[in-house]
Amino acid sequence: MDESGVAMGLVSSTPDEGTIKLWQFAPKRIVPELRPYFDGAGSSNWTRYPDMFDYIMKRLDAYPHEGVGEFHLHSVDPGDKTLLENIAKVAKDRNLYIHVHSGWEPVAFLYTLDPGLSIIWAHAGMSEPPAIVERMMEKHDTLFADTSYREHDILNPDGTIDPDWRRVLERFSDCFMVGSDTWVNSQWSSYEDLIATNRQWLRQFSRPIAEKIAYKNAERLFGRKVSRELIGRR
Repeated sequence: MDESGVAMGLVSSTPDEGTIKLWQFAPKRIVPELRPYFDGAGSSNWTRYPDMFDYIMKRLDAYPHEGVGEFHLHSVDPGDKTLLENIAKVAKDRNLYIHVHSGWEPVAFLYTLDPGLSIIWAHAGMSEPPAIVERMMEKHDTLFADTSYREHDILNPDGTIDPDWRRVLERFSDCFMVGSDTWVNSQWSSYEDLIATNRQWLRQFSRPIAEKIAYKNAERLFGRKVSRELIGRR
């Protein structure tokens, strides 16, 4: 992060102990969120894992997580409703973000549980087209998105901005945040190139819009000041 000029990051890990180690090492630069994956609980079964809500509550009580996620919802499953209702309630009560990796339908389902939830849509829907992202943001004032894994959707092969993504990013410039998603070690190996690619598309927007997406929206959402002075510090 120092070498790439990245001052701050929203971090989750499997298991949560990794996030806490990073936060304890650099509390001014790491914003922790609770990913509910541990032991045998992972992306495909976490909503059915025994005592999952108890685990979530114990971790939230013990550490200053600012969100629950990133977690996967591959589909809308009525059997998950009770757990997700409980997560939605604690998120509202504690002013936490829900960070969800899914298509549009699970996001819409979460909003039926509580229309006032604050949701970060991981990877801006991952494979959803920009028109769907735009439609969802039209409907929900508290829907935000990170752009990780979308760099080469936003950028055309010739290095210009895809016009549909330009429209959505400019129209909802208050709702997007740059992401890197270092979910495997290979992402760290290419981290500098990844950040450079993000800057390649950011610089093609007006300065006010680029600054919002790069760091100002994150400042506002998480109540932290992002500055160059953080780089090289903890």
